[in-house]
Amino acid sequence: MSKLKILYAATEIDPFLQTTKVAEFLRRLPQGMQEMGMEIRIFVPRFGIINERKNRLHEVVRLSGINIAVGEDEKPLIIKVASIPNAKLQVYFIDNEDYFHRKSVLVDKNDKFHSDNDERAIFFCKGVLETVKKLGWAPDIVHCNDWMTGLIPMYMKTTYKKDPIFKDAKSVFTIYSNEFDFKFDADIIEKAKMLDIDDDMLASLKTADFGGFIKTGMQYADKVVKSDEDFSENMEALFTEYSTKKQIDQVAADDDLLTSYYALYNELAN
Repeated sequence: MSKLKILYAATEIDPFLQTTKVAEFLRRLPQGMQEMGMEIRIFVPRFGIINERKNRLHEVVRLSGINIAVGEDEKPLIIKVASIPNAKLQVYFIDNEDYFHRKSVLVDKNDKFHSDNDERAIFFCKGVLETVKKLGWAPDIVHCNDWMTGLIPMYMKTTYKKDPIFKDAKSVFTIYSNEFDFKFDADIIEKAKMLDIDDDMLASLKTADFGGFIKTGMQYADKVVKSDEDFSENMEALFTEYSTKKQIDQVAADDDLLTSYYALYNELAN
């Protein structure tokens, strides 16, 4: 089998940030795939609670400086990198002063959900794809993890589908039980738009909530995977609804995890 190029996009990765199972999964799977001969790139948001000095993050000037549109606003994209200790893996951090310098992740010190988390997700998704273009590194598989990455498969099937970097890439979307009740503003559709995207393509996002991001990811991903967690009744109903349109896999977090994903990636890429 050929050496596949796998791009991972996720909300967090151990040891830089660990608030949910995503961080643990992202620490284990990419290294496992690299040890099995695959070429890896990892992207996460540079949330403000990540200690840059302790973790030795530094800016990559040649990748920074792109402006990312979120609705009518354009925000400068800063790219930072750091290496995972004891692993030959680099992590790329998507950064922007307005979105990621506050000392919190998704909620503030009073446990209130940040109202612009939708914009932060949109900026992150667009930022990942633009940075990969600038790297000139064409992935075979783009593996998206958690709700915040849910728009990447949609952008890959629309704005970026003819781009030489992404034209042959397949997407995997893994869903975790990190639900929230917050409802975003109705202008989320306008914020998420890019070239070659009309309102119909974003119909699943109209609910402007957690489910909207999940449904969009499920709709456009080439493969949908449920994490090995307990989900709410609402989410299980969503999985049941979507299983009539698309197969939803579940990969157990056990000794077979690496073998299962290795097989899944190769099956998708061939």
